Order: sequence, then C-alpha cells, then structure tokens
Amino acid sequence: MITKRIIPCLDVKNGRVVKGVNFEGLSDVSSPVELGRYYSECGADELVFYDITASAEGRALFTDILREVAKTIFIPLTVGGGINTLDDFDRVLKCGADKVSVNSGAIRNPELITEAAKKYGDQCVVISADVKRVDGVFRVFAKGGRENTGMEAISWIKSCVERGAGEVVLNSIDTDGVKGGFDLEMLKAVSDVVNVPVIASGGAGKIDDFVELFNTLPKVDAGLAASIFHFGEVRIPDLKKVLRDNNINVRL
Repeated sequence: MITKRIIPCLDVKNGRVVKGVNFEGLSDVSSPVELGRYYSECGADELVFYDITASAEGRALFTDILREVAKTIFIPLTVGGGINTLDDFDRVLKCGADKVSVNSGAIRNPELITEAAKKYGDQCVVISADVKRVDGVFRVFAKGGRENTGMEAISWIKSCVERGAGEVVLNSIDTDGVKGGFDLEMLKAVSDVVNVPVIASGGAGKIDDFVELFNTLPKVDAGLAASIFHFGEVRIPDLKKVLRDNNINVRL
C-alpha cells in the first residue's frame, strides 16, 4: 500500500514566508529557515519552497535563502518560482533541491519539461498548475495566479506528464486559503488522466479534510497545505495519527 505524504508549503516573498487567500492579500508568517527546520523535525514527508513573485517580477529565484533551508532539513525538498531554463533547474538543484517545480516557465516553453526530464530524470520534474474555474471550465493561470492563459487545465496537465513531468502539484485557486476542504472535483479530473503522483494543494482547513481527500480519491498521493500548519491549527503528528486511525497509510 502506497504511503500518503503530508507536505507543508513555504510561499516565500522577499525572503519571508507569506500566506494569502485565493492567492491575494499576503501576510507575513515566519522565516523559511526556521519553519523548514520545524517541519523536518516534526514529521513532514517533504517540503515545498515557492519563490512566489519570481515569475511575476521576471527574476531568478532567491538562492541564498534556499541554500539555508536545504542545509537545515532532512526531508526531500521541491523548489519552484522563476524556473524558465535548464540553467535554472541546474542552479536550484545545486542549492540542495531534490525536485524542481515548473509552472509559468513551462507555459511559455513546454519543451522545457522534455529537456529537463531528459537531463535530470522524470522524478526530478514537477509540473505545478494553478487552476481556476472560468465559466465552468478549468483554466490554467500563470504568474502566481495573476494571469489567465486561456488554456484548458486537464489537457494541459496531461500533456506535461506526457512530456516527462514525474509529478503534478494541482493548486486550486478557487479553494486556496479558504479552508473549506480540498477541490475534490478538480483533483479527480486530473487523477483520472495521469499515471504519476498527484499532490492536492489548496483548501485544507482541518484534519478531516485530509481524511476525506485520501478516502474519496485514493489515487491522490499527497496533501499539501500552508497556513493550517504555519499557524499551528493542525499539527502534523496529530494529523498522521488520525490518518493512520482511518486506515490511511502514512509514515509516522
């Protein structure tokens, strides 16, 4: 039985972890180095680090703070934000990342996925998709959820996996930060068309949301969240105990 993963997410802006609602209204949370260490020690399975304004500001990802985080933790690290070229992959991996998450860079140049998978292996390439319903259709958004690309999301994600992405992080803008539960409809639509791990992101508000996620959609491999972990509303050891009590396989 595949072990389900619990993944905290550090949204980093100007070297600090921030959190908003529906990708807007960002507030300061903490130091990414301190939070990374905390999650590594308290049972998180992996950590995601997003430099959330790198793409919108048209710059490279901050590497100094990333190096500090990577040195501090002992769990796999996925890094994204401003990843546009193979050189960006190389730089981030040399800073200590295990996997590289690409979003806007892949929208601009889908061939980047193919090239990166060929050079570093599928397991290293994560396609992160920010998706929102527009007139009832799942649409892909770029630049940290600021820009509607007009692309239909399910076919886009499927094509990225066919190009070599080894994992999908599905960020539902509709449920992000709202704490009303994961976007099960959107997640099912993606899980049904890909055969790589899918990570659910956006909407977790309580422990039961994770139980519902894994029980309803057994094909989803991991649950990702930010503010409920950052603000101590849900502690990862407590969450894993409840998941285990509900016959959901997790690493304790």
